[in-house]
Amino acid sequence: MEIALDSLETPTLTKAQLAEKLFDNIGLNKREAKDMVDAFFDLIAQELVKGNDVKISGFGNFQLRAKSPRPGRNPRTGELISIEARRVVTFHASHKLKAIVQGDEGAGDEE
Repeated sequence: MEIALDSLETPTLTKAQLAEKLFDNIGLNKREAKDMVDAFFDLIAQELVKGNDVKISGFGNFQLRAKSPRPGRNPRTGELISIEARRVVTFHASHKLKAIVQGDEGAGDEE
């Protein structure tokens, strides 16, 4: 499936475009397609908020990581500031996705 992007300046795939692809390729009505895309991303967010990792086979892993407080610097003024502890989401692409992006679609099938 090839996805045409609307803008050359910021080649971004949006949730609306994903819903449109579901409408075109699977035959869901537009409301069902939008609801399915929204539900998918809501489920990922809910699991991350609970502290669970999300693993999508053949695509990658979303992981929650705790970052410790640390000293920092305001880049405009040079002033020293304290960066508070926080949780961040990281994404690690699967070997299969990495191979597809590199143009070697046959590689990475072991995952």
